Amino acid sequence: MYRLTLVTLAVIFCSLTPVNGGKVLVSPVDGSHWINMEVIIKELHSRNHQVTVLRPSDSWYIKPDSPHYKTITLNSSAGFDEEGIGSSLTPFLTMQREGASLWSHISMGYELMIKWYEMHKQLLQTVEKMFENTKLMQSLRDAKYDLLLTDPAYGGGVLLGHRLGLPLVFNVRWTIQSEGHEAIAPSPLSYVPIPGAMLTDKMTFTQRLKNLLCYFFSCLRIWYFIDPNYKPFVHRHFGSDVHYMELFQSADIWLMRNDFIFEFPRPTMPNVIYMAGFQCKPSKPLSKELEDFVQSSGEHGVIVMTLGTLVGKLPEDITEDIAAAFAQLPQKVIWRHTGKRPSTLGNNTLLLDWLPQNDLLGHPKTKVFVAHGGTNGIQEAIYHGVPLVGLPLMLDQHDNFFRMEARGVAKVLDIATVNRDNFLEALKEVLYEPSYRDKMKTLSSLHRDQPMKPLDRAMFWIEFVMRHKGAPHLRTESYKMSKIQYYSIDVVAFLLTVVLLVFTVFICVVRFLCRRVFCRSKVKKE
Repeated sequence: MYRLTLVTLAVIFCSLTPVNGGKVLVSPVDGSHWINMEVIIKELHSRNHQVTVLRPSDSWYIKPDSPHYKTITLNSSAGFDEEGIGSSLTPFLTMQREGASLWSHISMGYELMIKWYEMHKQLLQTVEKMFENTKLMQSLRDAKYDLLLTDPAYGGGVLLGHRLGLPLVFNVRWTIQSEGHEAIAPSPLSYVPIPGAMLTDKMTFTQRLKNLLCYFFSCLRIWYFIDPNYKPFVHRHFGSDVHYMELFQSADIWLMRNDFIFEFPRPTMPNVIYMAGFQCKPSKPLSKELEDFVQSSGEHGVIVMTLGTLVGKLPEDITEDIAAAFAQLPQKVIWRHTGKRPSTLGNNTLLLDWLPQNDLLGHPKTKVFVAHGGTNGIQEAIYHGVPLVGLPLMLDQHDNFFRMEARGVAKVLDIATVNRDNFLEALKEVLYEPSYRDKMKTLSSLHRDQPMKPLDRAMFWIEFVMRHKGAPHLRTESYKMSKIQYYSIDVVAFLLTVVLLVFTVFICVVRFLCRRVFCRSKVKKE
């Protein structure tokens, strides 16, 4: 019996896979960005890696205690303010509804840029305090982290990673300047649309002109609202010859939260790893109350509506119209709404403060998803094959829904003009026109047909960086080149100079020969 026990233990011990857990420092972005960052963190924890998360003291989503990670709470106010975001959105929506003038829209856009400027300024003040806190910085160095995982939509993690000399892995779709590809990959304006331009990769002359103008205004935004914060900070701490975007471009791996189901075909780079839908997973059973409500829809099915983490309610006139439109449908509706209960609400509509979005989208009775156009929600809709009705509100949401509309899987409404009639018409079109569901099922099939799950792919490359202390062989060094070198302007200028010189010499020789011939002929005549 004793020998049998020893043999059994030996077999079990030999069958165990050796695990070398790493140490990961995480500098996240709050709000919806944290939701998908937390998915990666939980997976790292499940693989026996130690994760430490830096969080501001006023963080909205990032909790100080978790079984999946340790936290270092910074004494700062660089977190997201739920009430502040809601209050800034309300006047923007009101202005759109009231048909404000062009100047009002420009003024509102300028105010929004000023707010982003102040947010980045506040963030850099937090980073400055960290750099000055010698005790904190020494503790971070002593911890001997293997890499720093960050979201480059804010620059704090990038700056800290370089200060600590750690390999950088990005959980990215946006950088502080624009969409992630634009910072690292060639982006020809002839067929790569600027985010927000609402264009595809097939552009007419007029559309290419629009794309160029959008690029110009994007550069203006960077020059006036991003450069003034980051340039002096980086010059102060990393040297006057360092441009702040070089610190972003030198990251080892870019885990990109999209793919070519969502993105139009474009150039990319070897250290860009696509992991769209990494947060998606098969649906779990609903609670009994919710399942009973869904089943009560019968053959008509269910409509799910939510406007993401930042927007729990809309202006009352819009919610009244939306509720009235829902009331005229035979489908049951599950709507995340935290505002005043609409007076036009029908018996077929269930209002919730929170809903299990992924589980509802994966339910076979879900027919349509009414959404605001956040990347996470759109990817979950693609994963589960549910067509969309769009109510984009701000930021990248209009551009995201434009891409879905271009693929024929979404009907998009303007929040400025939405009413019960056009909202009802859009719902009926997506519900009863088979092409929307058929095309979304095709996208879902393409998305799922991969040799490796997106989350597993992300984990492989994070652990790859841990094993090899970085991935410099995948990283282009082009970011170290000047614009003149990058576009070979110096080479073209040299070749033109040579051609001009040869041409000049040729002309001089010809003129010399002509003069000699002329002189000889003149002498002979004399």
